[in-house]
Amino acid sequence: MFYTAELYTSRPLKQLWHLLLCVLMLFLLSCEGADTQQQSHAKATAGYVTERAPYVRAASLIEALEENDSHWVDSVFNALTPDERIAQLIIIEAFSDQGPKYEADVLRLIKKYKVGGLIYFQGGPVRQAKLTNKYQAASKVPLFISMDAETGVGMRLDSTVHYPFQQMLGAVADNGLIYSMGAQVAAEFKRLGMHINFAPVADINNNPANPIIGYRAFGEDRLDVTGKSLAFMRGMQENGIIAVAKHFPGHGDTDVDSHHDLPIIPFTKERLDSLELYPFKELIAHGVGGIMVAHMHIPMLDSTQNLPSTLSKPIVKGLLKRDLQFKGLVITDAMVMKGVTKYFKPGEAEARALIAGNDILERLNNVPKAIKAIKEAVARGELSQKELDEKCRRVLRAKQWLGLDKYKPIELDNLYEDLNSTLADSTNRDLAEASITLLKNNKRMLPLRLKKRTRVATVGFGLKNPSFFQEEVKEQISTTDFVISRKAKKKEADALWKKLQKYDVVLVALYGPSINPSNKLGYSKEATALVQKLANSNKAVIALFDNAYALNQFPGIENSRVLIMAYQPHFHSQEAAAKILFGKIPARGKLPVTVNKYFSYGDGISKDKPLIAGP
Repeated sequence: MFYTAELYTSRPLKQLWHLLLCVLMLFLLSCEGADTQQQSHAKATAGYVTERAPYVRAASLIEALEENDSHWVDSVFNALTPDERIAQLIIIEAFSDQGPKYEADVLRLIKKYKVGGLIYFQGGPVRQAKLTNKYQAASKVPLFISMDAETGVGMRLDSTVHYPFQQMLGAVADNGLIYSMGAQVAAEFKRLGMHINFAPVADINNNPANPIIGYRAFGEDRLDVTGKSLAFMRGMQENGIIAVAKHFPGHGDTDVDSHHDLPIIPFTKERLDSLELYPFKELIAHGVGGIMVAHMHIPMLDSTQNLPSTLSKPIVKGLLKRDLQFKGLVITDAMVMKGVTKYFKPGEAEARALIAGNDILERLNNVPKAIKAIKEAVARGELSQKELDEKCRRVLRAKQWLGLDKYKPIELDNLYEDLNSTLADSTNRDLAEASITLLKNNKRMLPLRLKKRTRVATVGFGLKNPSFFQEEVKEQISTTDFVISRKAKKKEADALWKKLQKYDVVLVALYGPSINPSNKLGYSKEATALVQKLANSNKAVIALFDNAYALNQFPGIENSRVLIMAYQPHFHSQEAAAKILFGKIPARGKLPVTVNKYFSYGDGISKDKPLIAGP
């Protein structure tokens, strides 16, 4: 102890000890000063977040597009070159059934140009999912994955659910069923790693000669079209998929297909405002995420010769964005269509589309030509870099809202089973039963009350083998089943007519050439004449499993004892048509369009009970 104390009390050690104490005090004072400085700086910069704030997903895409950028959007945007920012505005086509060479070309466009997204067409679900994983892994920025799927993924992919086209849905009174369909479509989209559906069709089809919309529209009444478009849109968007209403400003009243030429819409702004624009205005008011602009020439809105609405600044920036206050994503119709390529070269068309106010270019002819032409438009001062950058940021905001900032590959296990759920099946059955439209029921022929010796035949037109409808009928009663070609010649038609003379009741099913409705059924004059004979026979029950407008292709069909409009040849529609024959379901459908002087919008014998009492 003495030795230690002596050392401590020696003069040199005392000086060293005092020095250490001084250093320690200075260190403590400096720390206190630093704390005070930090508090002062925090007060001076109140509201400025120095740390990375977590992303809070907006309630809607529209809100997300209007927000200040997040760290993810800023960092991705800053990592993109000017050319790559343009490429983010481009969606290219993709198929999953075209083989390795085609897939390599899509991959090249993704890697080399950094395109913003894909729109899938024909293929299979597992093949598409595998390709999506491959394409996403190769992309610098996660890709938008989209599809033109008005009737769900089954419209494009095999082994998946095909829901009804809009005309059949137009016959349904309960829009809640259409919401359910939209929700199911959204679930299937998400399971396939997709984000955008180019639907609903919000066109009002009031022209029976329309070659491109027709059965793709909900009908001819603006309120019906609006209500059903809203239900479908909400079903998708409330379940995480961006809906894109089309074809702005309205493609329903034209007799030209914009895939093949440029339709001219001669109507005044007043007419457009009261009819064609009505559904779009309501969809905008209720938060639709995207709107697709059609390739149509509308002189009353923009008199520039041969200018498609897609490339028109008065229509896109003026009418859609300024007048209607649309804040969502404006997307062009396919830029490969003749409605735009007939008068504008690849590259020039895409540059004009962005100048007009579109945000996203869909399905281009040539990606490098488009990027080059857009850069030249910027150099000429026709399009500002600031405007291009903002479009790019909007795309990135949408991608983050969709969860692409935390992208995960598609899980392939149980994919087929998940895409073919029992809920999807029941939704399809409910829609079919709600849409079946009874147009005639003379002398209360339905429900069928057959005497013991009543002889019944079924005839399927356009078939090689008896249809599911004929098989379902046979489950209920004894029948003799016949089939006949749509292209039948006189000998075949006459022979069948002769055989049918011995039957008391003939159940007739009319089919078109495809699982989808058709504008032209392609019946020979002899087959058509046989339908007419049956309609006039006073013993025929006729069901049309195709486009309602196709009733016009059968003169005299209005004389049928019973006439059922089933709209499509889907399994569930055929099942529902068989059920209605025997009073197992009520007749609830209403004709969504006027076909001719015999069959008008709203027609349909309706009884809210299974046993139908006809007029």
